[in-house]
Amino acid sequence: MQKITSELLSALLEERHKNNPYAKLANIPKPDSFKDIKIATKRVKEAIRKKETITIVGDYDVDGIVSTTIMVDFFKTISYPIKYIIPNRFKHGYGLSPKIVDQIEEGLVITVDNGISAYEASLLLKEKNIDLIITDHHTVGDKIPLALAIINTKQKDCNFPFKDICGAQIAWYFCAAIKKELDLNVDMSSFMDILCIAIIADIMPMNSLNYTMVKFGLQKFKNSKRPALLQLKQSLNKTVYTSDDVGFFIAPKLNSAGRLEDASIALEFLLSPDTFSAQNNLDYLNELNNQRKVLQNEINNQAVRQVNKNDKVIVVWSENWHEGVIGIVASKLCHAFKRPAFVFSITNGIAKGSARANSEINLHTLISTTSDLLLGFGGHKNAAGMALKEENLEEFRKNLNLNINNYNEELYINTKTLGELDVSSVSMDFLNVIERYEPYGQDNLKPIFTVSNANIIKKEIFGKDKSHLKLYLESFGFYYEAILFGETKLEGKSVSFIVSLNKNEFRGRCNTQFLIQEIL
Repeated sequence: MQKITSELLSALLEERHKNNPYAKLANIPKPDSFKDIKIATKRVKEAIRKKETITIVGDYDVDGIVSTTIMVDFFKTISYPIKYIIPNRFKHGYGLSPKIVDQIEEGLVITVDNGISAYEASLLLKEKNIDLIITDHHTVGDKIPLALAIINTKQKDCNFPFKDICGAQIAWYFCAAIKKELDLNVDMSSFMDILCIAIIADIMPMNSLNYTMVKFGLQKFKNSKRPALLQLKQSLNKTVYTSDDVGFFIAPKLNSAGRLEDASIALEFLLSPDTFSAQNNLDYLNELNNQRKVLQNEINNQAVRQVNKNDKVIVVWSENWHEGVIGIVASKLCHAFKRPAFVFSITNGIAKGSARANSEINLHTLISTTSDLLLGFGGHKNAAGMALKEENLEEFRKNLNLNINNYNEELYINTKTLGELDVSSVSMDFLNVIERYEPYGQDNLKPIFTVSNANIIKKEIFGKDKSHLKLYLESFGFYYEAILFGETKLEGKSVSFIVSLNKNEFRGRCNTQFLIQEIL
């Protein structure tokens, strides 16, 4: 079997993108093909002409926060004052809810990254004679809200050629259409420094249109003068920014606000007018993020003990689990046990849950098979939220595990490596090849490799809580080190594993880092 060298790696990664119709930013689709976008832009034009109140209603995750930031920034650029609301997860629930409608008395309402499931709220707006424009990317349910316009690629009669985009992308496209309708001079690329954060954080497929927008967005991020991003870059202290930097460092900080307190804290951070206020807001986010980590670890440990390992779908619940972090716990369980995971927090007899699944499973389809037990649900292919009565949880678990047997798609996550790694060829040039084809994500995974029968020279336990392992290895006369996180016991004199490779930048020095993903 041919081993992976830098030359072979480059050829394999080049192959992934050779048929991308949107390889250049100039070639990305225009806004015109969105259903209802012309109706929506004309209504915004009318609202501006009549000096009506425009209210943006966002969401409390990164996609919703960035969507709102883009809309607020855009209207600020064109000097039109607007109102904006980010719902509080604990006070208002998700998206455009009746409680949010109570805060709106007149004008025009525009949702971003939500609204497609807001049927009841849309009726209340209708009673108030307030027009509603929905921009969303979540799956369209049976009850479609009463809205003047719905801009959502998931609609059957929407002709936008690439369906899997996030809410912030739709908000960005809507702003581009407003710019065209009003014949304004606005540089839409100036928003891509934060737009790329939403695409990565919402785990959109990292191919085709998304790949191009994020690749360009990360370049804009690097050179951005936005005060919030200047502070984030100072914290990262890197010369090149990757999708991992957003996914593992930036997104959790922004998400922590909505998970523990109020997402408006993260919105204020992104909208910070200067670096002083940006640093103060970032300090607060860091504090919340540290709290989130502690809560998450506690709940995850309890959830793992509940898992029935014979189930094909994991369903766990408890009364004392923090509602704001159950989505992350579901993601960790899905990854650890390699199957769909549902985690519920129970309050006053109502179980609110979050679900995560791998890229081969459509959660919306799976949940629909037992939706008669639910009080409501929504989401997209790999992430969903739902609520049901506590008394129905066990039946829900049984139904999911029964119905998954009829599922034609692959249930378990298959760890796909590019092949056997030639460890002696790993160098800065090798890592530069990996870097060249950034960004990585779903459907365009960061390269991982197999290493077979490496001889173990020495083992060292390290970390603040002594929970990680450093291995000193030898393969065919080549000596190297590898890190195994969350594991301290490893038997035998040799080991085979799946590995990813990173550049480790520390105090101005850069070296290669072998990160073991799985022991074989």
